[in-house]
Amino acid sequence: MSKNSNLTASPVDLGALLESSGAILRGHFILTSGRHSAVYFEKFRVLERPEVLSALASQLVSELPSGSVDLVAGPTTGGIIIAFEVARQLGVPSLYVESEDGQRKLRRGAKVPPGARILVVDDVLTTGKSVREVNTLLKEQGGEVVGVGVLIDRSGGAVDFGVPLVRAYEVQAESFAPDEVPEWLARIPAVKPGTRSS
Repeated sequence: MSKNSNLTASPVDLGALLESSGAILRGHFILTSGRHSAVYFEKFRVLERPEVLSALASQLVSELPSGSVDLVAGPTTGGIIIAFEVARQLGVPSLYVESEDGQRKLRRGAKVPPGARILVVDDVLTTGKSVREVNTLLKEQGGEVVGVGVLIDRSGGAVDFGVPLVRAYEVQAESFAPDEVPEWLARIPAVKPGTRSS
């Protein structure tokens, strides 16, 4: 990576930025992982505000060692925009991993250059399922996943990808298995935001 010139010159209060963008919701949510939480992060409130996404991407980029990444990859849907912005700030190409028939695939003629050092990025990390699927595909295609970057890490440190993990913003947002939902949360009607069906 060669171009870190787009980093913000002064510190940004990322928590306040997320709150003001409407990205942090409170209630009773069923996450894409199937777990329940009182806090949900609506990635599209971030993705529709270029200044918010740019600030979060800058935080990710600032934590990467210089020259360590040849390519940035992200899963559809939200990962497309994140991968583009992180790659733009790094001055490297981006790649998008799509879903087809429940499987992660490279489509539209996309290819992984042999031996490419790849940073995989995603929006919110809870269980890491999407990132693991992307990592597996990229390795099968001849790439080397050298790191993972997420905009928001709500995993509480429970996820290990075997490569360095950088995050723009880390929160303590407890989640519960469906059979472990506490009574205070169960009293609130649950909603299921998000787009992933499996």
